[in-house]
Amino acid sequence: MQPSPAQSARNDVTAAFRAYLQAMLDGDTDALDNLLADGCTLTHITGYVQPKNEWLSQMRAGQFLYHRIEEKSVAVEVEGSTARVSGRFVTDATVYGTRANWRLHMTMDYVREADTWSVIRAAATTW
Repeated sequence: MQPSPAQSARNDVTAAFRAYLQAMLDGDTDALDNLLADGCTLTHITGYVQPKNEWLSQMRAGQFLYHRIEEKSVAVEVEGSTARVSGRFVTDATVYGTRANWRLHMTMDYVREADTWSVIRAAATTW
């Protein structure tokens, strides 16, 4: 049985989100560049809103290293050509030289462009 269009869209967004997490773990900034829309911003737990290119540059310089991401909960909502993924994660990462297990609540907004779901905004807070 074929999934409904709504379930198919949720599956596609979930796959895009998991590809994002895997690219972070792999340090694959080229893949991340493709998964993030050109105007994408990332809001860090400090409240700093960082442009995509600045974050990717810092990843390439080794200032953000992701070692493990443990998913605690995740929800995917799709409405037409937009979607939101939110969830709680424990992220083992080295940020500016300090390694810690960061308890993050992440919210990511997606937009569908043709058949591709791209992140337009990501935000992390602690929980």
